Amino acid sequence: MKILVTGASGFIGSFIVEEGLKRGHQVWAGMRNTSSKKYLTDPKTKFAELDFAHPEILRAQMAAYKADFGGWEIIVHAAGATKCLHREDFFRTNTEGTRHFVDMLKELDMVPQRFIFISSLSVFGAIREQPVRQATSDNPWIYAPIRETDTPHPNTAYGESKLEAERYIKSLAGFPYVILRPTGVYGPREKDYFVMAQSIRQHVDFCVGYRPQEITFVYVKDLVQAVYAAMEKDVMRREFFISDGRIYHSTEFSDLIREALGHPFMLRVKAPVWFLRIVCAVTGRMAQWRGKTATLNNDKFHILCQRNWQCDIEPAMKELDYKPEFPLERGVKETIEWYQKEGWL
Repeated sequence: MKILVTGASGFIGSFIVEEGLKRGHQVWAGMRNTSSKKYLTDPKTKFAELDFAHPEILRAQMAAYKADFGGWEIIVHAAGATKCLHREDFFRTNTEGTRHFVDMLKELDMVPQRFIFISSLSVFGAIREQPVRQATSDNPWIYAPIRETDTPHPNTAYGESKLEAERYIKSLAGFPYVILRPTGVYGPREKDYFVMAQSIRQHVDFCVGYRPQEITFVYVKDLVQAVYAAMEKDVMRREFFISDGRIYHSTEFSDLIREALGHPFMLRVKAPVWFLRIVCAVTGRMAQWRGKTATLNNDKFHILCQRNWQCDIEPAMKELDYKPEFPLERGVKETIEWYQKEGWL
């Protein structure tokens, strides 16, 4: 198949490109001309320059691709911003950029057989934060999972911008979308969770809040598996949560990182929520002053404070035949080995 992957220079996009080439597809890496090609070295990779911020430029670019080879059968829209200096930047990139792209596909009669949109669990926000049961030895989990029938209530600019993009795509009659909503994605090349590994290597693990926190993850290769399942299965106009199918306590991720690093001495610092709010406000303001995005900001504050990240992946398992293969212990080990091999740690 002819597949376009937008955001191909990014963490998730580059893995989607790699997998498509392994499967024998023709894969175009959609990206800005200034983006890095560090992880797109396979000579079979084709490149498509796409400017989602400027509709007139985008129209000319896409018209040229249509004249050249007719367009793509599958589009995976993985382009997006997860960190921005200003709230409006999220909407400019994640919402308006997606709208411009989809509108151009329709205008130029280039709508693919399948449009797979990489969204996020963050579109739902902190909606199931009240415990529904007491923890027991048989069932240690006290929260209920977020389900597709729940009403989204995002509490971050990132989540709001992704939700608006989702709603626009879903509003188009007959548009052949599949929306994937992964929880926290980690793996080689990822830089935010890497900060945690770096901190633990320096003997400090920082966690926030005193209420129980139940979190979920998905290894990047499992998310890529879900993307290709969404291409191949006869499923259309559906949304799916994606995780590894397990639930973890807040300290399990850092404990596994420490184990993979050879059990260095580690001081676990648990800070109150008010302290995190101050830190995020200060670092966010400093980032704006310097003109550079920061790992800790207002959006990150709400993400770290959310206590319940459970989500129901049963629909993805049934309808897409999604079968996660990387529980956290396996994925973390592989990720830390990659960081060490590449000299990040």
